[in-house]
Amino acid sequence: MTQATPASSTPKPRRPRPQVMRLTDAAAKRITELTQRADSEIVGLRVGVKNGGCAGQSYTVEYAHEIRPTDEVVEDKGVKILVDPKAVLFLLGTEMDYKADKMQAQFVFNNPNQVSACGCGESVELRPAKIDG
Repeated sequence: MTQATPASSTPKPRRPRPQVMRLTDAAAKRITELTQRADSEIVGLRVGVKNGGCAGQSYTVEYAHEIRPTDEVVEDKGVKILVDPKAVLFLLGTEMDYKADKMQAQFVFNNPNQVSACGCGESVELRPAKIDG
C-alpha cells in the first residue's frame, strides 16, 4: 500500500512586486516643494491616466489629501506618489521627471509603455505593460 504524501502547508514565497514608478531627483524636489507650500495637508501626488486628447490618453497629476485603500503607494527619494489602480499597468516602469525652461515647467513621463504622443505634448497612446508570469 502506498502512503500519500500530505500537501505542503508552506505557501510558495511570492516574488517581490516591481516598483510601478521611479522619480528623478528633479521630480522629487518639485514634489517636495509642492507639498510644503500647499494650503492644506497633502500626503503626496496622485498620478493616473485618463481617456481623451488627440492620441487617446493623458497623464493626470493632482494633490492627494489621503491614501485610498486601492492606491499603489510609491515611495521614492523621500516623497510619495499614489498611483491610481486603473493606471498601474500603463505606468509600470515609468520614470517621472520634472523639466523647467523659459517657456514652461512640467512633469514629464518617460514611459516604456508609450506607443505614440500627440504633437501638442498633452496626450499619449499607451499600451498595458507585459508582465512575465
